[in-house]
Amino acid sequence: METPDLRTLDQRVSRFRRFSLLDTNPVASGRLTRMVGLTLEAVGLRASVGQQCRVLMPNGSQVDAEVVGFAEDKTFLMPIQKMEGLQPGALVMPVDNTKGLVMGKECLGRIINGLGVPLDGKGPLKGDSTISLTPEFINPLHRHPIEEPLDVGIRAINGLLTVGKGQRIGLFAGSGVGKSVLLGMMTKYTVADVVVVGLIGERGREVKEFIDHILGPEGLKRAVVVAAPADEAPLMRLRAAQLSTRVAEYFRDQGASVLLLMDSLTRYGQAQREISLAIGEPPATKGYPPSVFARIPELVERAGNAAKGGGSITAFYTVLTEGDDLQDPIADSARAILDGHVVLSRQLAEEGIYPAIDIEASISRVMPHVVSEGHLKGALQFKQLLARYRQNKDLIAIGAYSPGSDPVTDRAIERYPHLVQFVSQGIQQKAPLAESVNMLQTLLAAGQDNGKKADANARANVAKKPGVR
Repeated sequence: METPDLRTLDQRVSRFRRFSLLDTNPVASGRLTRMVGLTLEAVGLRASVGQQCRVLMPNGSQVDAEVVGFAEDKTFLMPIQKMEGLQPGALVMPVDNTKGLVMGKECLGRIINGLGVPLDGKGPLKGDSTISLTPEFINPLHRHPIEEPLDVGIRAINGLLTVGKGQRIGLFAGSGVGKSVLLGMMTKYTVADVVVVGLIGERGREVKEFIDHILGPEGLKRAVVVAAPADEAPLMRLRAAQLSTRVAEYFRDQGASVLLLMDSLTRYGQAQREISLAIGEPPATKGYPPSVFARIPELVERAGNAAKGGGSITAFYTVLTEGDDLQDPIADSARAILDGHVVLSRQLAEEGIYPAIDIEASISRVMPHVVSEGHLKGALQFKQLLARYRQNKDLIAIGAYSPGSDPVTDRAIERYPHLVQFVSQGIQQKAPLAESVNMLQTLLAAGQDNGKKADANARANVAKKPGVR
C-alpha cells in the first residue's frame, strides 16, 4: 500500500476549509512501523525535529515521544518516558508543545521532572508567568562583564578560587569523593536569590537523600529542583538539563542572582550519545558522536550574566571523571569552554580532608578580575607553600630533609597543618567570603613572622659555632 501524498491531501482539504465547521486545521497523523532499541520509526507523519508526538495504542494507553531525525519518508522518534505496550501500526499524533511552563516565585521549593511535572505531590505548579521552553539567544556583546565576587560559603573556594557572579565553573570528580555533599553545602551557603538544582542521571536513591539530608528544608525554600534519575529515558534526562537552565534563565531575567548546580554534565553528554547512536550517527571520540560536543557548549553558554542592570546565572557543572581520568572526552571538552575548574582529589578524600579540593590542579579564570591585589597575592603564596610541601613530602616523611636547607620549604613545613586546616570545612560550617580572606591573610602573616624568627635563630646558632666570625 503506497503512502498518500500528504501535501496534495492538505491542498485538497484546504479547498473545503470554508465549508468546515472545525476551528483548527486538520493534523496529519502517522503510523508506527518499526522499533529498534530506543528508536521508533513512523511513516506518514509530518512533524519537524523537536516536535513532540504521542503514540496512541489500541488499548487506550499512550507514550510521549519527540522527533529526533528523519530519512526520506521515515520519521525517527525517541520516547520521553519508558516504552511499554508499543505495537506496530500504532497511531502517532503530533502534539502542540508551545504551551510553555508555568513559572513564578511560587515555584520555589518545588521538585519537578524534565517535563515540568511536579514530583513532590504538592499539586500543579503555580505562577504569574508562562515561559517558553525554547531558550532566547543573548548577544555576547550585550552581556555584563564578570566584575563582582560571589560568596559560596566554602572557605577553599572563597579564599583561593574565588568565583565571580556569572561565572561557569566545572566540578571535576570521580565517584565517591564528596561532590554531592559539596554541592549541597553551596546550595545552603551561597549568597544568591534563587538556587536551581538539576539532578541529571543520578541514582534515584541519591535524589531523595540530596533533597532531605544535604539540601534540607531551609535550602529547599529558595530552590527549584529538576530531577531525572538514571532509570529515566535518555530524552527525559536531556530535557531535565535543558529545563534546569531554562528555569534559571527565567529568574535571571527577573533580575535575580541565580546559582545553577547541575549534577552532572557527563550524564547529559551520555544521554545525547545514546540518542545520537540510536538514530545512526557514527561515533567519533571514544564512542561519543560529534553532536555531543556541539550540544555541551549550547547548554553551558546559556548561563552567565544578562545585560547591565539585569540578573546573573553562576553555574557549577559536575563532570564525572571515570577512573579519575581528567582526559576523558567530556571532561576535556568541558574544561576548554568553562571559566575554571575545581578538581576533587581521591587521595585527599582518603586522607580525611573534606572538601577534597586539589588546590594545585584547580583554577578560577575570573579570580584576578573580582578580588583585590592583596587577596590574589595571598592566594598565590598559599599555593606556593602547599606545592613546595607536597614536592618534598616523601623526603620529609623519611627524615631525609635537613631543616634549614631551604627557607621556603621550612616555612611550608611549619605552615602545613594550618594550610590543611584552612581548606578543611565541616558540612554544617559556613565560611563567608570576608572571613575566608581575613583567615588567609592571618595565616600567611603568622607564617612570615615565624619564618623571620627561624632565620634569626639560625643565624644566631651559626654565629655561636667555634671558628665562625
